[in-house]
Amino acid sequence: MPEATPLISTIVGGLVLAFILGALANRLKMPPLVGYLIAGVLVGPYTPGYVADQNLAPELAEIGVILLMFGVGLHFSLKDLLSVRGIAVPGAIVQIGFATLLGWGLGAMMGWSTGGSLVFGLALSVASTVVLLKALQERRLIETERGKIAVGWLIVEDLAMVLALVLIPAAASIGSEQGTVEPLSAAINRIFGLDMGIGGIIGMTLVKVALFVGVMLVFGRRLIPWTMHRIAHTGSRELFRLGVLAIALGVAFGAAKLFGVSIALGAFFAGMVLAESELSHRAAQESLPLRDAFAVLFFVSVGMLFDPNILVEQPIQLLATVFIIVIGKSLAAFLIVLLFRKPVGTALTISASLGQIGEFSFILAALGVALGLLPQEGRDLILAGAIISIILNPLLFYVCDKIRPLLEAKREEHHAEPTTAEAASEAAEEPLIVQDEVHATKLSGHAILVGYGRVGSIVGQNLKSSGTPFVVIEDSDNRITALREQGIEVVSGNAVTREVLDLANLQGARSLVIAIPNAFEACRVAEQGRAVNPGVLIVARAHSDAEVEELKQYGADTVIMGEREIAMGMLDRLSQVHHDSAPYEVETEAGISAAEETPSPEKQ
Repeated sequence: MPEATPLISTIVGGLVLAFILGALANRLKMPPLVGYLIAGVLVGPYTPGYVADQNLAPELAEIGVILLMFGVGLHFSLKDLLSVRGIAVPGAIVQIGFATLLGWGLGAMMGWSTGGSLVFGLALSVASTVVLLKALQERRLIETERGKIAVGWLIVEDLAMVLALVLIPAAASIGSEQGTVEPLSAAINRIFGLDMGIGGIIGMTLVKVALFVGVMLVFGRRLIPWTMHRIAHTGSRELFRLGVLAIALGVAFGAAKLFGVSIALGAFFAGMVLAESELSHRAAQESLPLRDAFAVLFFVSVGMLFDPNILVEQPIQLLATVFIIVIGKSLAAFLIVLLFRKPVGTALTISASLGQIGEFSFILAALGVALGLLPQEGRDLILAGAIISIILNPLLFYVCDKIRPLLEAKREEHHAEPTTAEAASEAAEEPLIVQDEVHATKLSGHAILVGYGRVGSIVGQNLKSSGTPFVVIEDSDNRITALREQGIEVVSGNAVTREVLDLANLQGARSLVIAIPNAFEACRVAEQGRAVNPGVLIVARAHSDAEVEELKQYGADTVIMGEREIAMGMLDRLSQVHHDSAPYEVETEAGISAAEETPSPEKQ
């Protein structure tokens, strides 16, 4: 085996060190991504010891961006995107303009050229795709209206940056008096092979984007779902997983090469057209492991570019950069959302989501330095600002959660009698989330149902028809609205959080039904349930024997494995047909076990 294996050593070094430091960060009650970033610093060129390949790491990270955006597209329909265009388009444009103006002012104060200052400002104006999406996914906000606005805002920012990357030669011409870059006209002719002005460049870019969207909606909308259905009919899980990856990566790469669209946007549209197929859920599950692994490599690659010396050499400039990213940009987004008469909670979520920068910022910085516009210190400030803002982003969400009740109270004082339109907007968006934060359930001796999806809804309807008092814990805005329309009491939030379980009066409950499919989260819920109420009956679901054992170790009394119950139903029917007096046995991963009895109403 050859000794020179930069690809393998980069993947192994990045993932192993990220795992160790991520686990340590989690142990210290910090976000794991802090550990990933520190891992990147340790394998970067500015610290002693092993140095990973600086060319391979960013390319591996791009795969993570592609898979992440593809996964978001699977849960974000075209209807959702169009539904938020009224706020996402003008909001993103105004916020980009404001942040760019602040960055331009800081660059001018440091004596940079106008072109370099503009590039610096643009780099500070666009949020990281990976960070924003991971933050929303961790808080289960992707499918909420707040999440849809944030993702739509992000898509508009990405489109604006695609246009900015085309127009950066215009900024380069501003600094051409220093003789460091070529004139604008020469740059345009070199890139396009045509003699056109700025208007022509903008027009061509918009035409390319529109052409890509049109191709995806007209042809991709039919071809991609049809292809996946044909693959699914082969019965090969391996081919299906390969098909998902091929579509995600292929469409993203083709979008960048053929239409000049960013690979993130290409992957997003690929996922969005596949979302119209009933196979979208399975596609999301198949791409999840690789998506998480390559997202980690993205953070490692960011850490590799960071030069710690800038913390000592330019602390004032760095503080100003971080202030623009975390405070200036977030405050602008907050005010913009409020101007559109959206709830305070929505405004805070959007502002916190956008209070960081990432991959597009790095691309802009690299291009600015290559063209001679942006000085080396500008790129270092952007990288340092990105890392610090990413680390501070969870804290920003925490602060927003804490100040939300105060801001809502202040707003109610100034709008004691809101207009009909504003009242309707408030009621439609988050009618009872604030109520959940203030009022706990009054039920006692009741059942707590965690999750109201395909399994939870069946359990809930049976509990309702039998007259059993119960409360649902759910974090999807659409399901929360539907539950309240049915007169079912619901607590909004993630059951992993102790405060949410307290609102459902776990201590006074008789049973806890964990109907969510995520075994990791289910174990956390079961563990807390057993700790708070040792006598509560805990019933959970699982997909494998390993999950069954794990859930029981964390306190679950009864664990129902769907596949085993299906097999029991089939065997029960076979025994009736063949008049077999002896029950069949079910083979599990642990060996042969006697067939269980038909699930009791309590299990169901």
